Amino acid sequence: MGDARMFKLAMAAFAGALCAVPAAAQDYPNKPIKLIVSFGPGGGADIVGRILGQSMAEKLGQPVVIENRPGAAGTIGNEAVARAEKDGYTLGIMTAGQIIAAVMNKSLRYDTATAFEPIAQVATASLIIVARPDFPANNAKELVALAKQDPGKLTVASPGFGATQHMSAELFKQTAGIDMLPVQFRTSPEAITAVLGKQVDILFDTVLAVLGQVQSGQLKAIAVTGKDRFPIVPDVPAAAESGVVPGYDVTTWYGFFGPRGMPPDIVARLNKVLNESIREPAVAERLIKAGVAVQGSTPEAFGKFMADELARWSRVRDAAGIPQQ
Repeated sequence: MGDARMFKLAMAAFAGALCAVPAAAQDYPNKPIKLIVSFGPGGGADIVGRILGQSMAEKLGQPVVIENRPGAAGTIGNEAVARAEKDGYTLGIMTAGQIIAAVMNKSLRYDTATAFEPIAQVATASLIIVARPDFPANNAKELVALAKQDPGKLTVASPGFGATQHMSAELFKQTAGIDMLPVQFRTSPEAITAVLGKQVDILFDTVLAVLGQVQSGQLKAIAVTGKDRFPIVPDVPAAAESGVVPGYDVTTWYGFFGPRGMPPDIVARLNKVLNESIREPAVAERLIKAGVAVQGSTPEAFGKFMADELARWSRVRDAAGIPQQ
């Protein structure tokens, strides 16, 4: 009798545990959600996180608390998410830069391919190629022709070694079959100053970083790097329009993720809330003013996109002969 009673109690406890996960998902969230931004305040990821965090809080009925964890090209914040409880109360924002950092860094303490649960992509932002006004090329086709005239002579600047800007220039060179000398600077203002001072020829950077100089005429826009024209510079053609860099498409992008193993119901709810948020005109307008274009996704589509990005930038790094650091 004792054994039978113990068995029944064990089975009841097991059944209760099975029911607990759906119940927890149904009650979610019942406390504040932490959103880890792997870069400092004021950057693109921080701005996107704060805009959408506010909308999420309104829809979920709990605060979304931004926690900036900058450093090591975003990998410090990513590690914090990877090691967090899988309960949906610690989320992160992934960007193209963090994927590239994973490609460039051989000593990460997590596996980017398996450590994270994709929730939703929410936005993209194009990069732009600019030069000083008297630079001989005015578009991507002329730039490629100029580079082919004297291989290795043209210099191409970008802020940060191994950053999205640097790797987008490497992919441009590989796609066009040209050779330009890369020159990295610590910051965008330093790179812009070098272009204006004729120390380097062209610059790959985010649209927002150079928008003021382009609008004032200090810098000349040659092309944007995404496959489509970008809303805040609609007159600047996409590089792929030139026909000399077929399929060239580089954007910096933003998406929400958590630690691998989050309950599917919670992932689904967060995905629904994020997609609803970016479809709201007021939220979309704030994002566009911040320099990004809204783009939603399913968790599955975002997971595939990140995997494809990881593979793509690994190929670009290998083709460029850049060793992992």
